[in-house]
Amino acid sequence: MVNRKKLKLHGFNNLTKTLSFNIYDICYTQTDAQQREYIEYIDEEYNAERLTHILSDVADIIGATVLNIARQDYDPQGASVTILISEEPIMAEQLSNTEAPGPLPETVVGHLDKSHLTVHTYPESHPENGISTFRADIDVSTCGRISPLKALNYLIHSFESDIVTLDYRVRGFTRDVRGKKHFIDHKINSIQNYLARDTLASYQMIDVNVFQENIFHTKMMLKEFDLDTYLFGIDSSDLTAAERKRIRRRLEREMLEIFYGENINKMPK
Repeated sequence: MVNRKKLKLHGFNNLTKTLSFNIYDICYTQTDAQQREYIEYIDEEYNAERLTHILSDVADIIGATVLNIARQDYDPQGASVTILISEEPIMAEQLSNTEAPGPLPETVVGHLDKSHLTVHTYPESHPENGISTFRADIDVSTCGRISPLKALNYLIHSFESDIVTLDYRVRGFTRDVRGKKHFIDHKINSIQNYLARDTLASYQMIDVNVFQENIFHTKMMLKEFDLDTYLFGIDSSDLTAAERKRIRRRLEREMLEIFYGENINKMPK
C-alpha cells in the first residue's frame, strides 16, 4: 500500500476542477417518418426530468450537496438542466481524487456553491442521407476537494455513447500552510486512468494532454460495429447486401468525422 502524504492547506481549497463531455449517439433512419420518430424518441428518452435524475445521481457520487436546480425542455426538441452544488461536509474524509474508476449506473441545470452541473442536448439529422445524431454536452465543475472524475463511468453508461470527447482541467491554485502555491492536488497522467475496464476495452481512444497546464483530453469511439444497433425502425435483414454496405459506410463516415473533428472527402474502400 502506498502512503500519500496529506496536503495541509491554508484555508479553503480554491482549485476548480472541470470535467466536460460531448457524448454522441448515431443512428440511421430509412424514411423521413422514421427520422422524425427517432428524434422524438431520443428527445423523450433524455428529457429534462430524466437528465435531472442523472445529474442528481452525479452529485451523490462526487459527494456534493444540491443547492438549486433549473431545467427546461425546448420546442421542437432539446433540453437543458443546471444544478448548483456545494461540497458535502459529512463526506469530507471519503473524498478522493485517486486514479480509480467511479461507479456505474443502474437538459438540466443544477447550481452548487461555487460549483455546478450542466447538461444540454442537441438532437439533429442530416437533410439527405438518413443519418441522425444526438449530442449531449455535460459539464461537472467543482471547487474544493470533491472530484468530478468520480462521475466519469456513470455518465458514459447513462447515455447511448457511440463517441465521447472528454476534457478535464484543473484551474487556479491553493496554498499550503507554509504559503506555497499548489496548482493541482492529485496525480493524473490521463483521463483513461479513471475509466472502468469494460469501458477501456470497448472504445478506441486518443489522448491529447498538456501536462504543464493541467489540461487532459481524451477521445473515445466504440470499437465494435453491429449495424442493427444503429438502425431505427428497420432490421439489417430487411436490406439488400448493397444497402447494408452503403448504410454502413455512411454511419462509419459520420462517426469518423466526429471522432477526428474534420470532414472526410473520400472514404477508403
